Amino acid sequence: MRPIRLALAALMMLALPARAETVTGFTLDNGLDVVVIEDHRAPVVVHMVWYRVGAADEPPGKSGIAHFLEHLMFKGTDDLGPGEFSAIVQANGGSDNAFTSWDYTAYFQRVAADRLGLMMQIEADRMTDLRLAEEDVATERSVILEERNQRTENDPGALFSEQRRAAQYMNHPYGIPIIGWKSEIERLNKADALAYYETFYAPNNAILVVAGDVDPDAVRALAEKHYGPLAPSQALPERTRPQEPPQLAERRLKFADPRVAQPYVLRTYLAPERDPGDQETAAALTYLAEILGGEGANSVLGDKLQFDAQTAIYTAAFYDGLSIDDTTFGFVVVPAPGVTLAEAEAALDSALAEFLAEGVDPDLFATIKAQMHASEIYARDSVQGLARRYGAALASGLSVADVQAWPELLQAVTPEDVMTAARDVLDRNRAVTGWLERPADDRAEVTQ
Repeated sequence: MRPIRLALAALMMLALPARAETVTGFTLDNGLDVVVIEDHRAPVVVHMVWYRVGAADEPPGKSGIAHFLEHLMFKGTDDLGPGEFSAIVQANGGSDNAFTSWDYTAYFQRVAADRLGLMMQIEADRMTDLRLAEEDVATERSVILEERNQRTENDPGALFSEQRRAAQYMNHPYGIPIIGWKSEIERLNKADALAYYETFYAPNNAILVVAGDVDPDAVRALAEKHYGPLAPSQALPERTRPQEPPQLAERRLKFADPRVAQPYVLRTYLAPERDPGDQETAAALTYLAEILGGEGANSVLGDKLQFDAQTAIYTAAFYDGLSIDDTTFGFVVVPAPGVTLAEAEAALDSALAEFLAEGVDPDLFATIKAQMHASEIYARDSVQGLARRYGAALASGLSVADVQAWPELLQAVTPEDVMTAARDVLDRNRAVTGWLERPADDRAEVTQ
């Protein structure tokens, strides 16, 4: 099969020439950064505002405030009543939403291109004129607590992941869940939300990304009209965070819950992120994740654990380099019936040791390089995906040039680069290994 894979890979490389999108960037006098991505295939535009603040920037004891404020931003301004923002978007044939990460908070609308000015008008309004009623704050706090109950408290996998992350980051706020700790969410109030809003929501702490059927000069004129009059914050704090001390020994945890349907092993290592002008290691780690834990037999763990030894029914490796501070590189192994978690972990260790000793298979590397090339091109088919790619990168400290250099950097990665990154990152002294399992009594019942 490998000669066929190589032939297909070569065809993919030839059939899909790279095409860079047209991007224009400028900054308004009040400090608002603006990025315009032209895509004239359809009369549609995506309008996104990204704030350079997220869950890792919250005051101590106020976990969840970034996500809480995201919800409250839909409650109204001096000009719009609660829910009216989204109603206006929908009445104009569009859709809107928002999301919070550790490093940023973003709000977006997707509408017809001729509605862009209206989107800027209402988004600029809530950048500085948010109004909150006590009853709205109380209602939304209850909504978030219920969200946490459904997505975290009632999901042993989510609780396990939350505990693993807290063990990974003992000092850095990446160890705090985005939604917040339940005990701290319960105490969040209107004053907390407004203090956070007034501190961080300002044009000089935001990035406007407009993608779609637009002209950069027209976007500049609209941005000057709607966002230009907003005053910048004169008291924006420096973005500093507690950093993680050197990890000197592996950390381990076992999380037992009778609701666990499928036990598994999860291991994560601290790993470098993409940095401005320095993304080569992250590019190599992106390959490493695909090589070790990509699709089925086209990956080291899939080949060795699922198809050869048949000790696992599922394996994966993951890495996301888009982060301001150190991120993680990880593995998941779901053991086959009759295989213990200890045996599954031993199989993982054996497969990794063999890979570090033998190196990258050239055929597999060629296939993955072709897949990376194709993936980067297909990603440009989505206007919203392009807007999100640039916005998330810029809000994480990268530049437009860094984003545009990324596909070429991926194609420049060599097997030697991958092995260097693997030897640096796959250090058990910088890892957290966790077992998600059922309690002992439940395990005994299952095996009987």
